[in-house]
Amino acid sequence: MVAAVLAGLLGSALTGCAVGTAGTARAAPLPPSGDGLQLLIEPGAIAPIYDAIDAARTSIDMTMYELEDPTAERALAAAAHRGVKVRVLLNGGPDGYGEADNVGAMHYLRAHAVLVRFSPSYFALTHQKTITIDGRRSLVMTLNLTSRYYANTRDFAIWDDRPADVRAIESVFDADWDGRMIDPSTGSGDLLWSPGAQGALVALIERARASVDVENEEMADQPIIAALCHAAQRRVRVRVVMTYESEWASAFSTLSRCGASVRVYHGETPLYIHAKEIIIDDTRAYVGSENFSYDSLERNRELGLITTAAPVIGALERTFTSDYRGAGPA
Repeated sequence: MVAAVLAGLLGSALTGCAVGTAGTARAAPLPPSGDGLQLLIEPGAIAPIYDAIDAARTSIDMTMYELEDPTAERALAAAAHRGVKVRVLLNGGPDGYGEADNVGAMHYLRAHAVLVRFSPSYFALTHQKTITIDGRRSLVMTLNLTSRYYANTRDFAIWDDRPADVRAIESVFDADWDGRMIDPSTGSGDLLWSPGAQGALVALIERARASVDVENEEMADQPIIAALCHAAQRRVRVRVVMTYESEWASAFSTLSRCGASVRVYHGETPLYIHAKEIIIDDTRAYVGSENFSYDSLERNRELGLITTAAPVIGALERTFTSDYRGAGPA
């Protein structure tokens, strides 16, 4: 039964497979959307990320909340040894939160010529997950590079080749690397940075006229919950898929009473919802690192992307529909 469920879940995510040099199954990403964006869906996204690191020729800049992936760490070290400038910014937080998870990677990478720093102390956390390759393309992710979660966790990543976006992401990386405050640019207009993302996501939900589909790991931010409720009350179809945690039970109850459809996965099921996405009217979508909590939206360093690219939105919606069908009542 578990195998069958997994097969169904993965069927919408994978467009093809090959085998890489490390023996890892290679899940082919979707074709480019024509506007500089390309979607990866996890499970199945990690091998193309390794390939991108392997293909870097001049620079790799990575911001990562958690890095516990020996394959990724070896790939970063190999890039540094072949002359690529590799900089990795890891979450450290003002109270040291995250350092225990990242200290092993930090020591390994520093021993292999990779430049590594912990994140600035003026954020509650650095929860952003991005990789920029050769200053030409950036990967905006919902996933951490933590290998123990790859097999059964729903996540997304979007390759962004838009020059304005890449420049904006690199400018913020340089500022955070140097410990300088910066007012982040939205790039071509689609980047969503935290601190300061709450209002934009509320406004996105309020624009809905027909449907709102949501996946997230957390459901604690009251303005987000209220916006979803208001959408359901004005007869917008609101569907929420998450992994059940008792911490979110009150929010689930509130949303259900408002008319939203809330479905969940429990611990014994083969899928954990770590993705953070909102799909509005099948025409606009948010994907990024922001969870629906006040800290994530207003106190952390985070990055998301809002897009109208039809191929990306279509694939997100197909994956969401599969996840929704596989979940049970809250």
